[in-house]
Amino acid sequence: MAGAAAFTLALSACNAAGPQAQSTPTDVSFGPTTSEAAGKIDSFTWMITQEPATFDLDIDSATAENTIMSNVCERLMQLQPDLTTTPHLAEKAEWTSDTTVVFTLRKDVTFHDGTPMTADDVLWSMQRHAAKGADESDEYANVTDMAKTGDNQITVTLKQRDAIFLQAMAGNGGIVLNRKVVEAQGANYGSPSAPDACSGPLKLGKWSAGSNITLTKAADYWDADSASLADTITFRWADDNAIVNALTSGEAQGAYLDSPATAGPLQKSRKVQIAQGPSTNVWSLIATERGALKDERIRQALSLALNRQGVTQAAFGGLAKPWKAPVGPGAWGYEEPTFSAAYEALAGAPAQPSNDDLEKAKKLVQEAGVPAEPIVVANSGDSIRNVISSALVEAAQKIGLKAEIVTIPRQQYGDFYSDASLRAQADLFSDEYYISKNDPVGFYKNGASTAKVNFVKFAGEGYDSKVKEAQATTDDAARAKLAIDLEKHWTDAMVWIPVAHTPATIAMSKDITGAPSSASFLYYPWAADVGSSKK
Repeated sequence: MAGAAAFTLALSACNAAGPQAQSTPTDVSFGPTTSEAAGKIDSFTWMITQEPATFDLDIDSATAENTIMSNVCERLMQLQPDLTTTPHLAEKAEWTSDTTVVFTLRKDVTFHDGTPMTADDVLWSMQRHAAKGADESDEYANVTDMAKTGDNQITVTLKQRDAIFLQAMAGNGGIVLNRKVVEAQGANYGSPSAPDACSGPLKLGKWSAGSNITLTKAADYWDADSASLADTITFRWADDNAIVNALTSGEAQGAYLDSPATAGPLQKSRKVQIAQGPSTNVWSLIATERGALKDERIRQALSLALNRQGVTQAAFGGLAKPWKAPVGPGAWGYEEPTFSAAYEALAGAPAQPSNDDLEKAKKLVQEAGVPAEPIVVANSGDSIRNVISSALVEAAQKIGLKAEIVTIPRQQYGDFYSDASLRAQADLFSDEYYISKNDPVGFYKNGASTAKVNFVKFAGEGYDSKVKEAQATTDDAARAKLAIDLEKHWTDAMVWIPVAHTPATIAMSKDITGAPSSASFLYYPWAADVGSSKK
């Protein structure tokens, strides 16, 4: 463990922009998609920031895994580039009662090995996702029964009506797998030597561990109108600087940028185009159960003292926005003006703390008492977390708290969500969190007493019942009101300390186009849409 080095954040005289005012330069377009491709392409190379850990998405489904497998595996529902949801492998999803939803399955779907998708495959896949410990098991928390009720029909029974369950089926909880392929591979499924068990427009080619991963166009893809425009796609991984070099030199043709700040040097290249799009992504400082941050007054004080404007300039080059909530505006898929107004009214997370904010923070610390041990914030050594960790230490020092930084290897950092012994090493860890749904209720369920990521055991008065009520409310205006109430409870208690909203950012060679510029790339088969920009 090492104390934070002296660090002064870049300051800006500007206040945080409103939710709909994009903090992007005038020459960076903002929207859900790039221009449509003019034709097919033989191949292209795409950069990601790290090698995937596994392609078994029930075990791990971080950004690297999702970016690749969104093109390989398909879901009952499909997230669109504008972050809306439509039926996909299920041609229809219908609520037949307040607690029963029936999925009518397509009859023309085939897996990559040529075998047809069956209702048995679908049921088995859903049961696998719902199993205890599976990465998406929380999406099935309200489910009491799943059954095959016809040759092409699955019926799901829930404890109560769940307004976001169908949206969840557009995420990894809705992936349909070829049962025979998964079971034949056993524990080897998801490893570099295993085939995929999916039905998407691209299939796994070769995974050369430590080097690259190749996807190839699926032969006889069942949805011919959505077949891949490229025959081969190669994924390579490197740090941000190497990604910039690969794109500017032409060694690679595109990347969804892990940090919007990476776009800065790329904007100088005549060979590269930059675009941003809607997302739910927010970088937050996530409090653990370790100790000092269990007291919400300490969390509130740190939030008041944190210089978010400085973080967005130093870490993101101004291509992100100081943010007051733990989920971004890409989640406002309905009642947008209502959500926008409620967001503006939130307090406790200033873009740049004023003297009054710092005085309020000091009083909160005095009321709570200064913790006996320094507050420990985890860092992974990458540029964004360096800035956020240092900003937290600086904020703590301004209000009479001691704080230190502990460095956790990047490859272990994702284990903070699942490893209590790792969380015992730090009071806070920073991460970019996102949801696959365009509904804030899909995030605020994380504050329920049973939620896996409610590490500080937040227990707002009536919060659990309000989550259930919001999930069961299908009227948009009424559900928006409940979602805003949940948002207020969460942000008042500062369960997590929000830092910055990051729009999705894509960089591509000007020779190709077609990829979505929104955060849909994590679940939508984006690579199939990439083709030549030239007619």
